[in-house]
Amino acid sequence: MSRPLIGIVCGPHYEDGALFYGLMPSYVRSVADVGGLPVLIVPTVDEATLRATYERMDAVLMAGGADVDPVHYGMEMTPKVYGVDPLRDQAELSMIRWAAQDDKPLLGICRGCQMMNVALGGTLYRDIPSEYPDFRGVNHSVHGAIARKQPAHQVDIFANSRLAAAMAVPAGRLAVNSMHHQAVRDVAPSLKVSALSEDGIVEAVELPQARFFIGVQWHPEELLESEIESRAAMERLFKAFVEAARNKQA
Repeated sequence: MSRPLIGIVCGPHYEDGALFYGLMPSYVRSVADVGGLPVLIVPTVDEATLRATYERMDAVLMAGGADVDPVHYGMEMTPKVYGVDPLRDQAELSMIRWAAQDDKPLLGICRGCQMMNVALGGTLYRDIPSEYPDFRGVNHSVHGAIARKQPAHQVDIFANSRLAAAMAVPAGRLAVNSMHHQAVRDVAPSLKVSALSEDGIVEAVELPQARFFIGVQWHPEELLESEIESRAAMERLFKAFVEAARNKQA
C-alpha cells in the first residue's frame, strides 16, 4: 500500500512587502516521520481546484497560524484580532466541512482546532485575557517568550475520548506547549470536548463518530523535537492520524 497523502494548508507570510505562503517544517517532518506524504496546499486557488486537490488527499491537517476572522462566527473585528487571511480562512472552512461530511481523517493544530469549531458552527474567544470570564492568569500565549518545544502548562485529557485512545494515554494531566490567544468558546453542536486546560479553556475537540477528526490547541509537532515525558504521546497522535489516512485508502 502506498504512503497516504496528507494535505496541509499553508499560511501567509510577508518578506520585504511580498506575500508568500508557507509552513513551519515541523509539520512536514511530523507527518513524514510516521509514514505520511505531506502535500502543501496554497489557498489561493479557486474552489473547484481546491476541491479537486482535497479529493486526492487521504487526510488533511489544519496547521497553526494567525487569527480567524470573527465574521465567520458572528462576531465583530476588534483591535485584538490580527493576521486575518480571508483566502486561508475560506479554504480551511471548506475543507473541514468536506472532511466532516466525507469522514476523511483530519487533524487540527492550534488555529486548526479553532477552525474546526468555527466550520461546524461554534464560536471563539477573540482574545482570552480580555474575553474569557474565568481567566486566572494562565499564559496561553507564550510565543517568543519560551522555546516552541517547551511546555507551558498542563491539560486534562478526558477518559474514553478518541484523543486519549489515539495518544494511548489514560485520563489525566499532560504537559503541553501553548502559543495562542484565541480559543474555542461555544463548542460546535457536533463536536465534543476531549481536553481542558488548568483554567478551563478547551484544549481539544473531536467528532466522536468519525474515523479520525481531532483538534488540539497545543503544538504536538513541536513537542516531537523535545525530550519531555509527553513526547511519545504526541508521536502516537501523529501515527494514529496517518494510520487512519492509510485505512482510508483501503
